[in-house]
Amino acid sequence: MATKWISVREYFKLMATSIFTKHRAQDLLIKLSSILSVLFFWHILLILVFPANTIIPTPSEVFIALLDILTKGDIFAHVFASLIRVVVGFLIATFIGVGLALVAGYYKKVGIFLNPLIEFLRPIPPIAWIPIAILIFGLGNTSAYFIVFMGAFFPIFTNSFFGVNSLPTIYENVARSFEIKKSIFVKEILLKFSLPYIFTGLKIGIGMAWMSVIAAELIGAQSGLGYFIQLNRLLLRTDNVIAGMILIGVIGYVLSWLLLTVEKKIIPWGNKK
Repeated sequence: MATKWISVREYFKLMATSIFTKHRAQDLLIKLSSILSVLFFWHILLILVFPANTIIPTPSEVFIALLDILTKGDIFAHVFASLIRVVVGFLIATFIGVGLALVAGYYKKVGIFLNPLIEFLRPIPPIAWIPIAILIFGLGNTSAYFIVFMGAFFPIFTNSFFGVNSLPTIYENVARSFEIKKSIFVKEILLKFSLPYIFTGLKIGIGMAWMSVIAAELIGAQSGLGYFIQLNRLLLRTDNVIAGMILIGVIGYVLSWLLLTVEKKIIPWGNKK
């Protein structure tokens, strides 16, 4: 049988692929062990610290409750309602936040004008806006859109604004020397340079948006995952409450992963380690 020879380049390529696959498997194992550790300590805590507990469910009871609500299918209407509110509010926050950051970064006077207003409003938590939103918009989706917007806008704007202001002066000088139009400069230079910062704001903003919509639904909504949790709290169905919390965490993780995937496609140069 003839011996098959491979080049040095192919050998190192195979070695690199093998090492990469091994590292990915190790990372997956570490992530899985973290989840199993939480479940283990949860179960031990109930046995040792709360032996007479009748309120806090065990991991197995929560798993059964989660399967039950997924099988019945009613939960998907609540998931869809929450996602719609997040998508609408987040998109509005993205367009206004990024657009305003580009304007404020390009026109320095606008940035100086907006800075005190942004710094004053930014520390106010989104949940504090709920009474104002209900007074102005009433109970309904519009209030939820507003709360999501307030949660997502500030991290998107501040990170985008920081990115715009980080543009080296030499870029502006070169653009001025070649008499490049403002619209081209903003689109081809300023925006592209700021993309890594913008996506940092978007990743923070989507998390804030998701948390904000749940908080809004806990107080003033008739649908959504926040409403589902509040309803089951009143019914003393703690297993369903925790099952709802797990769904919130899973969906939040998926949203962040989707945004990270989009970032890698749009700005691959910003993801090199």
